[in-house]
Amino acid sequence: MKRWDAIGFDLDGTLWDSTQTVVKSWSKVCREDPRVKKIPDAKDIQGIMGLTLEKIAKRFFPYLSLEEGLEILDRCAQDEVGLILEEGGRLFEGLEAVLREVSARYPLFIVSNCHMGYIEAFLTHHRLGQYFCDTENHGHTGLSKGRNIRLVMERNHWDHIVYLGDTQGDYDAAQEAQVSFLHAAYGFGTVDVPVPAITDIRDLPRWLQQEE
Repeated sequence: MKRWDAIGFDLDGTLWDSTQTVVKSWSKVCREDPRVKKIPDAKDIQGIMGLTLEKIAKRFFPYLSLEEGLEILDRCAQDEVGLILEEGGRLFEGLEAVLREVSARYPLFIVSNCHMGYIEAFLTHHRLGQYFCDTENHGHTGLSKGRNIRLVMERNHWDHIVYLGDTQGDYDAAQEAQVSFLHAAYGFGTVDVPVPAITDIRDLPRWLQQEE
């Protein structure tokens, strides 16, 4: 008997690493804006993966108004989506095989704090859309990740899901949504409390089988 109705995924640090593509895009946009004092590097980008644009604006541009920071980030986001459509990012090894296997047993969905178009660019470039039945993001709804997880569950009539994510923020979102959580310990972040974890995305099918 299946324990869950569906499996949910964070995106950055859980399914792929888009750092180099994002750095390339954001650096170009920021260099063209004289208001920007520091051009983001790879470490900066990895440090903000999973945050909402509002939080990123405050972290990257504390010397600007929130409105100005968001205006810069909006241009970064637009350029980034176009570049991801062209170049994609680095998928974690074995990802498509895992998605193919797991989607044969469970509906899969993505919830991310990203902007509109980002998830779609990921799915389009890497041709992975066939494995996911739903997606949601902060840029579309303006809601927290936890509320977006719950929103996806409600519209699909799911009662029990497990959410795979790599950061404390992902764990907090699962707590807010009142769903099970699995830590993608191979990703960008850590979780401050003991939680179930996998150290490779290829371990997911085996973990699910053990929990059923």
